Amino acid sequence: MWIILAFGSAFFAGVTAVLAKLGIKDMDSHLATALRTIVVLVFAWMMVFIKGTQTTMPDISGESYLFLGLSGLATGGSWLCYFHALQLGDVNKVVPIDKSSTILTMLSAFLILGEPITVYMVLGMCAIVIGTGLMIQKKAAPKVSGQTKERDSGALEKRDYRWLIYAVLSAVFASMTSILGKIGIENVDSTLGTALRTIVVLIMAWLIVFMTHKQKEIRKIDGKSWIFLILSGITTGLSWLCYYRALQTGKASVVVPIDKLSIVVSVVFAWIVFKEKLSPKGLAGLVLIVAGTLILLL
Repeated sequence: MWIILAFGSAFFAGVTAVLAKLGIKDMDSHLATALRTIVVLVFAWMMVFIKGTQTTMPDISGESYLFLGLSGLATGGSWLCYFHALQLGDVNKVVPIDKSSTILTMLSAFLILGEPITVYMVLGMCAIVIGTGLMIQKKAAPKVSGQTKERDSGALEKRDYRWLIYAVLSAVFASMTSILGKIGIENVDSTLGTALRTIVVLIMAWLIVFMTHKQKEIRKIDGKSWIFLILSGITTGLSWLCYYRALQTGKASVVVPIDKLSIVVSVVFAWIVFKEKLSPKGLAGLVLIVAGTLILLL
């Protein structure tokens, strides 16, 4: 059952990337993250009250609350970096880097949780690393061909450099989220754990919004952006519920790789919605990432 939930998490996460990019197209990414987190929070607590698990809150240990809080902070950091990177670059450009957090998560699961690393896992991780490199390189072609305007090349490089920093930070924080979340929800209902950690994410996101004085831009958001922000919040909530339930009952070293198959969903929808096409090298990279992920399940 937890494997099915992991695949469900992958699907909803893949759809979220496209919906979120549509929602933040013409607005500040931090404000968009803060707004969509409200939707996630409402959705998460609805599920808590439907299941009636709010009554178990007094039974949660201080240690679990601590790790849930830390997991929430890591999630907030990952989201803020991820959606800002999406705003700067293409979906097919950001997602591969973000999904490379699989490698960091597996290594952390080995070092911290004591989960074993097999030969298949090593082969899978190598395939994912090579595939990610190929998918990043496939976006280098437009940069090179655009050098006919030398005065614009510097601006492109600067923009791409900032995208890379945010994407890498997103992967690092995502890896921390998985491990901290696994520890925090070990003896906590997954739905309640998701709702509690979302509170931390919401507080963190809005603190940054008010620190940067972006809250004034809310009145400028059009109806179309609101729709996509709400939809991305709902799909995020569904992805989280599936993911942390699977993480609670399954192995982190298996659940996380399955969840990262959301890259396939993102690439397909990015092609349909944004007309982002993969080059032969990028397609080979995607195949390697998927193959590497499937090898991890052996």
